[in-house]
Amino acid sequence: MTVPIVFLPGYLCDQRMYLAQAYDLSARHIVIQAPLLGERCEEMASNLLPNLPPRFALVGASLGGTVALEILRKSPERVKRLCLIATDVFPDAPNVSADREPLLVQARAGRFAEAVRATLPPDALAPGVGRAHVADTYADMAEGQGLAGFQIQTRAQQRRRDHQSTLYRAQCPVQIIAGQHDTIVTPKRQAFMAELAPWATFTCLPTAGHLPTLEDPGGVAAVLHDWLEATPKAA
Repeated sequence: MTVPIVFLPGYLCDQRMYLAQAYDLSARHIVIQAPLLGERCEEMASNLLPNLPPRFALVGASLGGTVALEILRKSPERVKRLCLIATDVFPDAPNVSADREPLLVQARAGRFAEAVRATLPPDALAPGVGRAHVADTYADMAEGQGLAGFQIQTRAQQRRRDHQSTLYRAQCPVQIIAGQHDTIVTPKRQAFMAELAPWATFTCLPTAGHLPTLEDPGGVAAVLHDWLEATPKAA
């Protein structure tokens, strides 16, 4: 049995985004579903670390991926493997950060559902009959976060740091998973991230966009199996 696997949910998401992968991996691995608690990514990481095992494999998507990078930055000796899904290693660009402000105003004005939908444009998901269901699942998870969660996580996105150096210093197997149709964090951007880490693998799923765990659950599970079985660089 490998070290426990810790799953960190994405922006406005909860543990439902990993249901298929957690179920698949739980037959052979200890699986931990961890929440994102705090107002900044650094605080979310600090709140998690005292409650995690001494060593663990870490899977983070979107905002959860940024928190995973914060955990790696703070305690690199504890992270034995790292997987980032639809995660941006760069901080919010000024124009992207500015574009989030009207959504915060919209949500506070009572148009919460409309603001949530705007955070995930339809073309950020793979085309096909499953697109609407994935978008509805995302909206349902975001509703569970509520207005307070929407505000906190949006501010956390705006304030996230540049983690290029964190990836550059990573001394564990790193897996980057992108969706070919992701327009929020493009595959090209994520492929560049994989070039930063000394021992990284990049996988782009052709049937997914910004939410690969929901759009291609089996494909993501297969990649995670390979990542967990990769021989560590050092004993």
